[in-house]
Amino acid sequence: MKVVLVGPAYPLRGGIADFNEALYKGFIESGHACKIFSFYYQYPSILFPGKTQFSTGPSPEGISIDSTISSINPFSWIKTAHRIIAENPDLVIVRYWLPFMAPALGSIVRLLRTKKIKVIAITDNVIPHEKRPGDKMLTRYFVKGCQAFVTLSQSVSDDLNVFVPDKPKVFLPHPIYSLFGSSVSKEDARKELNILPYEKLILFFGFIRPYKGLDLLLEAMHDSRVRDLGVRLMIAGEFYENEKHYAELLGKLGDKVILHTSFVSKEKVKNYFCAADLVVQPYRSATQSGITQIAYHFNRPMLVTNVGGLAEIVPQGKVGYVTEISATSIADAILDFYNNNRESEFSKNAQTEKARFSWTSFVQGIIRLYETIR
Repeated sequence: MKVVLVGPAYPLRGGIADFNEALYKGFIESGHACKIFSFYYQYPSILFPGKTQFSTGPSPEGISIDSTISSINPFSWIKTAHRIIAENPDLVIVRYWLPFMAPALGSIVRLLRTKKIKVIAITDNVIPHEKRPGDKMLTRYFVKGCQAFVTLSQSVSDDLNVFVPDKPKVFLPHPIYSLFGSSVSKEDARKELNILPYEKLILFFGFIRPYKGLDLLLEAMHDSRVRDLGVRLMIAGEFYENEKHYAELLGKLGDKVILHTSFVSKEKVKNYFCAADLVVQPYRSATQSGITQIAYHFNRPMLVTNVGGLAEIVPQGKVGYVTEISATSIADAILDFYNNNRESEFSKNAQTEKARFSWTSFVQGIIRLYETIR
């Protein structure tokens, strides 16, 4: 079977690009032909809160990427659709994560459908975390053009039912990344990051945005019980909002917080996860998260809040904690983790639990969905 993926890929950076490149490899390893059509222009700078949209690392080996799409240039949508049609694919998979992309992706989809090409969308979000006027109209434009949908959490499937209740959809959990390399020892990882071997260390990893609840975690760090334990927090990731919002909370914690607030290259990700005792995602809202899958890859215990599909991925009390969206609940879990020495138990359980998140299973799920499309 010949598959075309439409969505971000190298030299664009970030979790969605990483996912698309891993999915490409999943199709190739399953015996299918594959190609990615990506963006040469993704976000206007006014809409992009980070420092750069582009990776400075080497290009991924063995991946066919054609960067033909501009999110704001309709001529590029037509050109891309024609180039995809020329590939004569059996299936086109379009990645949808933000209503801003709906005009471009929805128009490409409609042009493909004029040639009876089957189109499945992988929908990260249908209702965005940070809502804007017109979101529902734009999402409706995109989803109406697609024939079937893959969601990465049940909550997104529920959201989709509002827009397209009668179209086929399947929930396939986010697979585990292997592109960040093998684990290293905690001792070696901490040497790389200048962390002492005996320190209690928790990790917040990824872009810092309001919905990710870093302020809740900082408030939990202020809890006198957590302070008495001597826990330190490492924050690794770029600010995608004004840093001043966190200045007071950070200032009061002093050296209990270690800031690495620049983009973390793929080659260095392993050091942050392997150095940490516990990976914390104190989100206020979520659908799913690639961070949980990176933690699984490195067999790290996790703490997530009970939002979106996170509780579907992190079984409470098995590989970590599912807490309420409150600083007190987060602090309670951190205390239990250290006072009851949970790290070894949760880490062993993560090794077993992650078997259900393979790229092979994900590809097979897409193929089964494809076979239902008429």
